[in-house]
Formats: sequence, C-alpha cells, structure tokens
Amino acid sequence: MKGVAAARMTAWRGGQRLDASRVLPEERPVAIVAQHSSVAVMMCTPAALEDFAIGFCLTEGIVSDPAQIESLEIAEQARGTEVRLWLAPDRAEALAARRRFMAGPVGCGMCGLDSLDQAMRPVPAVGPGPVFDAAEIAAAPEAMRARQPLHDRARAIHAAGFLVPGQGIVAAREDVGRHNALDKLIGALVREGADRTRGAAVLTSRVSVEMVQKCAMAGIPAIVAVSAPTTLAVEVAEAAGITLAAVAREGGFELWTRAERIAGGGDVA
Repeated sequence: MKGVAAARMTAWRGGQRLDASRVLPEERPVAIVAQHSSVAVMMCTPAALEDFAIGFCLTEGIVSDPAQIESLEIAEQARGTEVRLWLAPDRAEALAARRRFMAGPVGCGMCGLDSLDQAMRPVPAVGPGPVFDAAEIAAAPEAMRARQPLHDRARAIHAAGFLVPGQGIVAAREDVGRHNALDKLIGALVREGADRTRGAAVLTSRVSVEMVQKCAMAGIPAIVAVSAPTTLAVEVAEAAGITLAAVAREGGFELWTRAERIAGGGDVA
C-alpha cells in the first residue's frame, strides 16, 4: 500500500526481547516547484500528491482557481519528490512578488513565514452553507474510521474528510501531517468538481488557526474536529463565518462558532 512500509525492529514485550516488524507511515520531503522555482518543501506522506499540490496552492493563495495551474507533473528524486507546476502568467508574477519559502516539519503549518502579516493573512468569509443535524456532526469522527486505510495499517497518520448532510463522509485523504491531509482533501474535492460550500471538513486533529484559514480559502463553511481549537482558531472561524465543532467524541461535541448551521443550535442558551 502506497504511503506505508514495513520495517524491522526489536520489541520488548512481557520481559522478553523479540525480533519483529511493524508497518510505519512513509515520510518524504515533497517540494512544490512552480516555473522552476521552489515554492514550498514539506515533509509529507508520498501519496495523492496531485491532490496535495492543488489543495496547497488554493489554500495558500497561490492560485484562486485550479484552472490557473496550467500543467502538473510528479518527478521522483533520490532524496524526495518534486511536484512541478506551471502557473498562468499572472499567477506566476504574483508568486514571484510574494515568494514564500517553507521548509519545516509536519507539525508546523507556518514554517518559513517572514512577517506577522503573513501569519495573520486576511481570509474570505464563507457563504451561508448547509444546515447540519447535530447527530451527523457527532457521528462524523467515527464515520471517518472506515476511510482511513493508512491509519489502519500504520497508525500515526492524520486524516481529513468531507461531510455532506444526508450523505455522510464522501471523500477523505490521509497524511502524517494534519495540514497536508487537509490540503490533499481540498485538492481531491477540486479535482472531482465537488461543491466545497455544501459540507464540513472533518479533522482527526486539533484545530489551529492555519487549519481554519485553509478551510476559509477553500470556501468550506464548517469544521468538525476530534480535538480542541486554539483561541485564535475560534476568533478566525467566527470572523470568517465558519461553524466550528470540536472535541467531537463519544457521541457529542462542543460548538464554538456559528450555531445557526446546526439544526436547533441557535436555540441553545
């Protein structure tokens, strides 16, 4: 299975030493290159890389429409993978004017930023979006389990899914990095022509501000996450009009912003 690999190790179990093996998640440097210049280098699970590149370019404001990516190819290198893009001339010029170089671990979604303005970039407000049943939101993280084959094999892998009211989880992507998993999901939705305004991003991680920013850039009006949000994530979600449901576990969740998208949510005191 692409994205995981078996590795030999020594285990200590019940006071005994055992020679054994375990399936581990793969992690490789992935460089996004536009017009022969590196835009970003991320540590990534080397699967669904076209989805990753398209989603990354959209959520980072490199393009505003996937049609602005004129061509894309994946080139395997000895030390990693390059995703080579050719952008429309106006987007290439805009990128050159605001060159952003990122080289960092999967745990950081803002490595390489050189100003506070870049970290707190303005994001668009999302549209009205659908109304969700509370039971759908509560059940979403458990429903994600059936869409995480890499996690089933190796653990230690995040996932992002797309929840559509009345349909459940319609798409999901996995990666060792939570930001990468979300970018892959958004890229997959773009490539499938899915309406991103009609569902919620379901995350197997905490909600930090950059996760909210990415959803806003993609036009996704709601987020459901298994862990808690940061204070800044709540502030940005409220400002962008995003419904934020967090700590979605054991049949319940905490609603932090925009309760009007949850059936009956606006009536809660």
